[in-house]
Amino acid sequence: MIVFRSDAAADIMMFDDVARRMMEIMEREFSTRGIITVEQLPEAIAKLRAAIAADRAAHAGEYDRPELEEVPGGPRRAYVGLAPRAIPLAEMFEYSLKAEKPVMWGI
Repeated sequence: MIVFRSDAAADIMMFDDVARRMMEIMEREFSTRGIITVEQLPEAIAKLRAAIAADRAAHAGEYDRPELEEVPGGPRRAYVGLAPRAIPLAEMFEYSLKAEKPVMWGI
């Protein structure tokens, strides 16, 4: 589990594989500890919001999503699309930017 923390918002917990996907979207190297500075937040927000929009456009009107998804090295779990996973993180980043607070994880 990776826990994203900011003094401007509630903590967000993600499985490692989900956090890894969010890092890929933001074009950041995955690590179990890190920080997104206030200066880096606008670019991270833009990349997450673009991925959310692209995912929604790609799956618009799609009602035939899988019930379960594979987990690397683990059991199957309920399928959750990109948007429900990325929106809370993007919102945390937006609150953090407004409050001028960095976002950290693994601390």
